[in-house]
Amino acid sequence: MTPTPTATSAAPPTWVLQIMHEIDTFAFGEGFARMTDETEMYFGTAHVVGVEAIKAFFVKIDGPLDITHEVVEYWTAAQGVHLLRGEATMAKKTAPDAVVRAPFMHIYRLDGAEPARIRTLHITAGPLRTDSVI
Repeated sequence: MTPTPTATSAAPPTWVLQIMHEIDTFAFGEGFARMTDETEMYFGTAHVVGVEAIKAFFVKIDGPLDITHEVVEYWTAAQGVHLLRGEATMAKKTAPDAVVRAPFMHIYRLDGAEPARIRTLHITAGPLRTDSVI
């Protein structure tokens, strides 16, 4: 008996790459346009609701940093689930030579609309030497 795959490897869609770029630059546009006032983001223990609050969250945590998010792997699954594994390269703006790399995982749950909107986003990050960047 051959197991049925529950997730399929895929190239990340443009909107995901846009979200990564928008988080890095705070130039919010087409990527974050996939979120709504009802989108819920869970980042570690933080629960943030609504696209404007999510933008503000990223500005707050990433503002003091020079940061770049890279997508390493991407998968799609049934019922609008998308999984992303990546790596963030970051340094405090005040200490640019102290570079830290941290793995992260995003789980997107999309609605059935066209174009699809993000209902929920779950993010885990780390392990991280927080003393280097916070």
